[in-house]
Amino acid sequence: MRYRCVTNGDFLQMYAKPNTFGYSRLGLIVAKKVMRRAVDRNRIKRILREVFRVNKLCQETEKMDWVLRLRRPIAKTDSVRLTAETKALMLELQRCHE
Repeated sequence: MRYRCVTNGDFLQMYAKPNTFGYSRLGLIVAKKVMRRAVDRNRIKRILREVFRVNKLCQETEKMDWVLRLRRPIAKTDSVRLTAETKALMLELQRCHE
């Protein structure tokens, strides 16, 4: 699957592509190499899922496939920065598809 739009942030690399379904799909990549403990990987995935759920921006984003890949380890104190970065990257990719 080739993705048309890619954007990078400090913590994440995000890919987006329109799909033919009537809903959006989310793929999360949190590698063991980046976050060793399963508890930490699951916490990051929960944060990203919640940000995605809350910030479905418009009708165009409802018909897109999103893949989020964690680029580097995140401390518990950086959760707010991760949330803000995810929102900003989603806005950037949404503009790419308009």
